[in-house]
Amino acid sequence: MGGKNKQRTKGNVRPSNSGRAAELLAKERGTVPGFIGFGTSQSDLGYVPAVQGAEEIDSLVDSDFRVVLRKLSKKDVTTKLKAMQEFGTMCDQREAEVVKGVLPYWPRIYCKISLDYDRRVREATQIAFERLILKVKKHLAPHLKSLMGYWLIAQCDSYAPAATAAKQAFEAAFPPSKQSEALVFCKDEIINVLQDHLLKETPDTLSDPQTVPEEEREAKYFRILTSSLLALKKLLCMMPASEMDSVEEKLKPLLAHSKFWKYGKHHSPQVRSAFFELVSALCQYIPKSMKAESSRVSPAVLANIDEIDPVVCPSLWEAVLYILTTIEDCWNHVNASKNVFPKLSTMLSEGGRGLATVIYPYLLPFISKIPHFSTDLNLEFFRDFFTYITQGLSTERILTSHSDCSALISAFFECLRFIMQQNLGVKEESVKMQKMLINDQLIPFVDTALNDPRLQNEQLYDQLAETLNSWENKAETHGDDRVVDTLKNVLKTFWANLSDICLQKIASQEADEKSLLGLASLLQVLQKAENSGKQNQKKVPKARIIDGAPESSTENRKEISSEEENAEELDPSWDQKFPVHISQLRNGPLYDLVCNLAGRSVAHISGMKSRKHLSFLSSLLNSFASSEVFKVMLELQNEKCNIDVNTVPQELVRSVRENPAVRFMYEKLINWLSEDKKQNTDFLVDILYSILYCCESNSERKTILDDLTKLDLKWNIILRIIQKACSGSDKHLLVSTWLKGDILGEKLATLADHLCNKDLEVEDSSESFTSERWTLLSLVLSQHVKNDYLIGEAYVERIISKLNVALSKAKTTSEAGNTEPSVSFICDVASNFFISVKGCWLMPSSEELLLTVFQLCAQNQDISHLSDSLVSKLKCTWLCGLHSLVHQFGNANTQSTFLHSSALWLKNQIQSTSLDVKSLQVMMSTVDDILTSLLEAHNALLLLRLFVENIMPSDSEWENMRHSLSTQWLHKPLLEGRLSLNYEYSRTDFKEYTTLQLPSHLCTTALLSKVVLLTLKEEIILEQNKTEKIIAELFYSLQWCEELENPYNMLIEFCEMLQGMGITYDNLSVLCNLSGLLELIFIRSRDTGTLWSLTISKLMHSKNILPDEVKQLYKTTEGFFPVTEGSLHTVQCLCPFLPLEDKEELVIQCTARLLTCTKKDLCNIDGSFGYLSILNSCLKTGSIDGREKLYGILKIIMSWKSDHEDIFLFSCSLKEASPQLLGLNIEIIHLLSILLKYSSSLLVDSDWDFIMCSMLAWLETTSENHALYPVPLVQLFACVSCDLACTLSAYFSSISSNLPVNLISEWHDFFSEGIHNLLLPLLVKITEESKDTSETSFQNSVLIPLGETLTYISKDQLLNHKLSVRLTSDQKTNLPERLQTLLNTLAPLLHFRARPVQIAVYHMLYKLMPELPKFDDDDLKSYVDEEEEPALSPPAALMTVLGILEDLLENILECFPVGECVVIQPLSEEFCYVLGYLLTWKLILTFFKASTSQLRALYSLYLRRTKSLNKLLYHLFRLMPQVPTYVGPAVEHPNKEMKTFFTEELHLHVRETATLSSQIPHLACSVYQITLKDLPAMVRLWWNSCEKRVFNVVDKFTSKYVSNMLSFQEISSVQTSTQLFNGMTVKARSTTREVIATYSVDDIFIELIIQLPLNYPLGSITVESGKRVGVAVQQWRNWMLQLSTYLTHQNGSIMEGLALWKNNVDKRFEGVEDCMICFSVIHGFNYSLPKKACRTCKKKFHSACLYKWFTSSNKSTCPLCRETFF
Repeated sequence: MGGKNKQRTKGNVRPSNSGRAAELLAKERGTVPGFIGFGTSQSDLGYVPAVQGAEEIDSLVDSDFRVVLRKLSKKDVTTKLKAMQEFGTMCDQREAEVVKGVLPYWPRIYCKISLDYDRRVREATQIAFERLILKVKKHLAPHLKSLMGYWLIAQCDSYAPAATAAKQAFEAAFPPSKQSEALVFCKDEIINVLQDHLLKETPDTLSDPQTVPEEEREAKYFRILTSSLLALKKLLCMMPASEMDSVEEKLKPLLAHSKFWKYGKHHSPQVRSAFFELVSALCQYIPKSMKAESSRVSPAVLANIDEIDPVVCPSLWEAVLYILTTIEDCWNHVNASKNVFPKLSTMLSEGGRGLATVIYPYLLPFISKIPHFSTDLNLEFFRDFFTYITQGLSTERILTSHSDCSALISAFFECLRFIMQQNLGVKEESVKMQKMLINDQLIPFVDTALNDPRLQNEQLYDQLAETLNSWENKAETHGDDRVVDTLKNVLKTFWANLSDICLQKIASQEADEKSLLGLASLLQVLQKAENSGKQNQKKVPKARIIDGAPESSTENRKEISSEEENAEELDPSWDQKFPVHISQLRNGPLYDLVCNLAGRSVAHISGMKSRKHLSFLSSLLNSFASSEVFKVMLELQNEKCNIDVNTVPQELVRSVRENPAVRFMYEKLINWLSEDKKQNTDFLVDILYSILYCCESNSERKTILDDLTKLDLKWNIILRIIQKACSGSDKHLLVSTWLKGDILGEKLATLADHLCNKDLEVEDSSESFTSERWTLLSLVLSQHVKNDYLIGEAYVERIISKLNVALSKAKTTSEAGNTEPSVSFICDVASNFFISVKGCWLMPSSEELLLTVFQLCAQNQDISHLSDSLVSKLKCTWLCGLHSLVHQFGNANTQSTFLHSSALWLKNQIQSTSLDVKSLQVMMSTVDDILTSLLEAHNALLLLRLFVENIMPSDSEWENMRHSLSTQWLHKPLLEGRLSLNYEYSRTDFKEYTTLQLPSHLCTTALLSKVVLLTLKEEIILEQNKTEKIIAELFYSLQWCEELENPYNMLIEFCEMLQGMGITYDNLSVLCNLSGLLELIFIRSRDTGTLWSLTISKLMHSKNILPDEVKQLYKTTEGFFPVTEGSLHTVQCLCPFLPLEDKEELVIQCTARLLTCTKKDLCNIDGSFGYLSILNSCLKTGSIDGREKLYGILKIIMSWKSDHEDIFLFSCSLKEASPQLLGLNIEIIHLLSILLKYSSSLLVDSDWDFIMCSMLAWLETTSENHALYPVPLVQLFACVSCDLACTLSAYFSSISSNLPVNLISEWHDFFSEGIHNLLLPLLVKITEESKDTSETSFQNSVLIPLGETLTYISKDQLLNHKLSVRLTSDQKTNLPERLQTLLNTLAPLLHFRARPVQIAVYHMLYKLMPELPKFDDDDLKSYVDEEEEPALSPPAALMTVLGILEDLLENILECFPVGECVVIQPLSEEFCYVLGYLLTWKLILTFFKASTSQLRALYSLYLRRTKSLNKLLYHLFRLMPQVPTYVGPAVEHPNKEMKTFFTEELHLHVRETATLSSQIPHLACSVYQITLKDLPAMVRLWWNSCEKRVFNVVDKFTSKYVSNMLSFQEISSVQTSTQLFNGMTVKARSTTREVIATYSVDDIFIELIIQLPLNYPLGSITVESGKRVGVAVQQWRNWMLQLSTYLTHQNGSIMEGLALWKNNVDKRFEGVEDCMICFSVIHGFNYSLPKKACRTCKKKFHSACLYKWFTSSNKSTCPLCRETFF
């Protein structure tokens, strides 16, 4: 046999050894045991049938199906689930014949697995069964009988998805017409299976007790029981009537079995529910059998009537009704008084125990089926029955559940009506029953509802009204007089009892307001007639009266009726004022009750000021208002009030006498109103409306309300009157004439005036009182009826005007801070007005108000001093008004004055008012609101054009705004040679300044560009090229900002704001007509030049305009002549875009015109100056071959030298020089620089003499006139002069070998020296005169070419400088006076506030650093012989600068943690300090590296004492980026390592600006790398002393980015070293980072292996021993320790450490003894020999070691002999 874990081959049908044994057994005995296949017992249903010839049948099943069927017999749920899903898939995919082979084995599997415990398996089984059915179809028929029983059970599965899947499979197998036939065919088998499950099976028989837990067994058993019961019900329902008898016969054993009837008491709710459902079906389909079993079925159902499980209860009560209907003698088999009715009573008294919606609907049919003989005392039974229902009404479950409460109320009244109907008669029993129902049940039920507000709902009152309606209708229509008399007595009794409890409620002190309102609601519902809730009856307007009371006059009814016809809609609350006919049986009692209640209420109100009674009275009069009711209320009052007729308006005297309602108002209501507390206002206003309803005419109502208005009543009363009028059309009809009247209008106008003036002065009233008055104004302005104002239009106009005036004042008085409330209220009023009133914009004052709100919204909060919340409210008001305005005028032909006024205001603001960025942003936001709203209008194009036309400046206004821009922008293009000028412009513009306002041109262009951007996106074309004009002006503004070298912060914010709004070059140039825009800007450039020329250049560059397109603008080059400023600047800026042939033509024309220029024309624009400017622009790029042309022009200039020498500014003062002459010289110098670049090969000696002599002469002029540098053209002259000197210096330093020897010698001996003798003192003078000059100031521009020229100065020229002596008395130095003067002069410039100076000084000092250490070397002996530890300072001038910069950097960086990169803003003050600090350290490290080992030891000790190096390292780890990636111009190759600031060399250039942002990080990395390389011991010492966090940061950073590179360099230096050692060889292994030193002398051989750590040089270098011959162990250890010490503590390379060690060993062999303190011959720091000898023991020591011994031990004894050391 194979191993257990071997994988069996798929499809292998050969049985295993046990299988073959079983086959042999079958052949011998002729039978196959039950365990054939893979079953282990009879209960394990394998797929192989226990029949003869198993192997032959087995071969019929497909191998894949066979594997799946085996998996289905497994116990694991997941295995079965996946197998069943696979089975279904295979049924879909395989051929029908293959699938048919499974059918013989499917029933056994299905019957077992369809009952599986896992619901997912059962669902998957039914889905797979459906797929099997769809594949095999009718071939399933032979197997139906064995399947159908379990199939039916599956359709009743408690898991709904499984049941649904089974039903779908059943429907797939049988169409609806064939389903019953299929069941008939299998009915016997089905019933057998179901009976087995119901009577025979147990949890232990359905599941294996040994493997299945008890809980699972029981759950499966209960589920199968439930499904079997429901399956039997389903069978009964689907059986045809013809087969019912046979089914009934088959079911007799089941019905006769006692176990079946016990299921009604089963502890599983699902089983009980299924049982009762089956009982209902049995009663319905086989009633005979049920009657036969009545003795069992009746107790099983009726005795369980107290079932409380929500699952069981519905089916139980259904079964109860079926039992009562089917089995007439069911009560004979139960003791109703003991087993049924007590349980029912308990259930009812507890409110149905949460099942009221289920139980109570069954009560009426239940009591209708109770025979009289079953209740011994019929009266007492129903008394208890209703009493229990009433008790249930008070339970918490009923009170908290609306549905349960509704079910109980409906059941109560249904049963009450039914019992009353059964007892309509004059018999004594009937009369008792009637009285009991009314007195003991109905009235207490209503009283209970009135006592609890939670029961005061419409349903209870409607049910009561419906009950009364039914009795009244029968009393009026019934033909039997006895019945009529009975019902009348019943109704009379009801009303008498109801009146008693209502009057008790009124009189009771304990009754709360809700109870009284519930009573009023009850009376309102009772007032309704039958079916009054239906809306199919036409509402006929009638006076609100009760029959028997006199009606209102005909005039009143007609007036109300006519006004009613005009109302669009009626408020539901007023529908009740026009009820349909009410029964006479109800009219009288209801009328008397209402009158009594109203009178009692008035008494309580008058006597006790009862608020609850006032609320009740208002609610009562709302439904029962009539003159008679008011009359009764007045009559019931004992006191007689006489009204003073003189206080009543003349028009109302008759009404007061004749109309009780009016009289009631003057006697009672006015007094109540004058005493009014705020909480009673609503009730009093409701009573007022009831009085108004009883008035005869609208004129009478108006007079009453006018009289009330004149009284000094509180504003909240008028507010509530108007609010009520707005709540419904019928109420508005009652007061409409008063609302439109003058009395109210004047009062409201006065109120508005008072509110606006008061709130703008001092807030003296309570907030709520003020709020109510503002609410009143808002209401009368915003509400409208039929598109008409609520009050008179004239008064609306006046109120709006007053609001506008108040808001306008708020703009000027807002700083006081007390206008917030008034502005807030005005916003609320205006918002409601704008939103609600459709025709509000017909008023001019409305648009004025909107304009004022707009102006407040468009102002910055810093100006308006309004809070954020108020600004937000103003914004909402503004948007509401704007949308309403655009909606009205956008669809009409009339034009809004607001758009015109707002555009003019905006135009004035942006042109004449100083705005900052925030103010402009706010204004643009409001304009954006306008534009967005205009686009929503129907005629958006017209409105937008009008708006833009009004806001667009005229040409003269544009010109004035452009002239107001500062000319500071000229500095940059002049220096860069993009523009040329020969006249002086304002000097003051070039002074640095800060401002808080934006130029008007920028504000205007930004605002209009916002408009244009929107129109372009919407594809709206503005008239007269306004779009192109606006975009051109915007580009002009942007170019102005771009040309400024040092824009103030507000301009930067302005540009960022435009970017955020999408107002950019790209967006506008893409959307607009580009050709039209180019043509417009070109015309302006040709006319005026200057910034327009730069603008068109930028536009062409950004849009990549081709030369042919440019040529279309100017046609021919002749258009540029004669040369004007405009044409000159246009050519200069368009030159990069001109066709080559046009450039050549321009060069030819200008060259020709130069030849003809007279002296008078030399300096003119249309003369030599202009022609040279054009030539320089065309030739400077080298795009055309101009070598010969340049040489020819040089000859022309040289001829000017001989003819007109005075035009050359050689060695002269510039005070009297004209701007024209300066401009000409500048252009000549430009041309000479271009000549050196392209035509130097053509120059001869005379040409060189002219150029170099002219250059030196111009430099002399520059040097002599440095005081005039603030003059722009003078400084430009200085810059170009220095540029020319720089160009010559660079030329002679690069290609000097190709020049004549005499020319080179002249340059070095005379001209170069002359340049630097002039410029070095000039640099000192300029920097001394301007101590704090910013990097980008105009005055500082000359420092850039000056510094760049000085970088070419040689070391000898520096050492032979002619600077004045500058020495400091306290400086300790070994340097000569001239060199010390140079250091003292230049070193302080390292922290000068100008980067060009810092870089230039660095380059000059860098050339000097290698020369300085030799002066300290001569004095070294004095330091070595000192007893104490010697220390020597690096150059004092540098250390002084370093000390100053250290303090500055502490202030800048101390707040940042080490390891966090600090971003230094380029060219800021901090940038210069950090740059100077790092450059100073770079110079110190260069000086350190050039020193000898002995000097390095002294210098390092000094740095350690001052802790300067520690400060440097801390600063470096704040300046180096965490990821020092180098972003260079070259593209990175894939297989190369990442470039970092450590791998790329740093080049510091004076003019470099592109990499300024990365210069400080790169320089910091460079300094750190040099420090690690040259001072490794000191860095290691610092690192070990750092705290843990810094320690880890430094280690991680250095290991990742620096160590590998330094290790590689160290190993490479060893490999490439040319240093030779006598007796020692050194080799290096780069892969293992090892250096191997082999030392041999005589018979001694030593091999040392030096291992570099991964974090070199932070980690310690390890020294390991190799081969060793002839050396004692102790001596060997000493030497290894010495080498390790040298490598760890000396600041140098490995080679230097090895040299020191070898020297030490050599001395040892030469006989020099070790110092017994450090055990070394040569001192590790100062490299001295032991010289200090003890007089006692004669041992020698190093002086430094002795000093350290004496100071640390506090003794003066010898370390060895302990004698006093002399």
